[in-house]
Amino acid sequence: MKHMVVIGGGITGVTSAYALVKQGFQVTLVDKNRYVAMETSYANGGQLSASNAEVWNHPSTLIKGLKWMLFPDAPLLVNPKPNRHKFGWMAEFVAAMRHYERNTIATTRLAIEARQYLLEWAASEGIDFDLKQQGILHIYRNQKDYNHAAKVNELLAKGGLKREAVTPQDMQRIEPTLQGEYVGGFYTESDSTGDIHRFTSGLATACERLGVRILTDHEVLAIRSNGQTVTLQVRHQGEPQLLRFDGVVVSAGVHSRSLAAQLGDRLNIYPVKGYSITVHLDDEISRVSAPNVSLLDDQTKIVSSRLGVDRFRVAGTAEFNGYNLDIRADRIRPLERWVNELFPGVSTRRSVPWAGLRPMMPNMMPRVGPGKEANVFYNTGHGHLGWTLGAITAHQLAGHVVQWAGLKSHSVTYSHESTPTLCQ
Repeated sequence: MKHMVVIGGGITGVTSAYALVKQGFQVTLVDKNRYVAMETSYANGGQLSASNAEVWNHPSTLIKGLKWMLFPDAPLLVNPKPNRHKFGWMAEFVAAMRHYERNTIATTRLAIEARQYLLEWAASEGIDFDLKQQGILHIYRNQKDYNHAAKVNELLAKGGLKREAVTPQDMQRIEPTLQGEYVGGFYTESDSTGDIHRFTSGLATACERLGVRILTDHEVLAIRSNGQTVTLQVRHQGEPQLLRFDGVVVSAGVHSRSLAAQLGDRLNIYPVKGYSITVHLDDEISRVSAPNVSLLDDQTKIVSSRLGVDRFRVAGTAEFNGYNLDIRADRIRPLERWVNELFPGVSTRRSVPWAGLRPMMPNMMPRVGPGKEANVFYNTGHGHLGWTLGAITAHQLAGHVVQWAGLKSHSVTYSHESTPTLCQ
């Protein structure tokens, strides 16, 4: 049996390892951190959101980006300092605008299909990840944004998603704690939320139970493949080691670009920083004042999720500032202000800030499939939808590896089969 190594212990790496071991492969997962799910899969917005499948390759994104450049607390912030990688990525981002509709529809279909895999895996492995299946409500403060959302709704419908237009009165019924003035909204009852860190950690435990070897605190220094063998040079507890495998899956988030370059592949991932706060609902007033339905505020580009009884996750912003994980106070303040304005009964006295780097491809589509060498595969570049799409792309990835290995797919693992595809 082929021995595969998966590089990366985030949501895409762990789901890849799980999908592969369920297909009968021998699997080792390597991650540089002491524990899995400690980077971008640690404290994201929590939304499993087919309703947020619209890709960003739209002229309105450029207009807003230029308008917001001078405001440090803006939802979208671009460091104007010249950088070859950043400007090259942006040029490809603009070029991908011609595929805006096609990619939005394709992402919607993937997100819908991903739901069943993730929920089946969680149920079969007994993973408690604060799943809340109460839908996602998109809220709009002005008619222009609402009208754009109505057009997006047509694309989501083509992808198979039912997202219902709702009035301000409907919004109050759906989420009674919500304060503020709105022109309307869109509600997706089939969407849900959950704690990505708890799910990923739980699935990693399931992987070990199934025979996956997880090597944490192993930093990959170099990688090479001759098409038959993959060699990793890693550092563990300060000591270098050489590890050899039959094949590799690169699921290393923003670090995937440099690994791909060593393997002869071009993977134009750029790190787009996002921020979150986890508000601890320590008193009864805060607990009853916090929403149970997940929200997406289009104007501020902020999302929220209720995680269990006593946590409220609020996340947002997109910052183009390289491989920088500094947590800036001027980027956290808008998240706290949003809570104070929309949910004034919630105390933000104890809120924990966090920042993570989303691995984004210029066309906003994940890279799933083989590389230049026959035994090299990728499942990475999911941007802000790694949590939403991770289960289906892991399933697709396993299909590619099965095909390479010449094996018969163990379709009995799942209740339905999807055709493996390469997302570009």
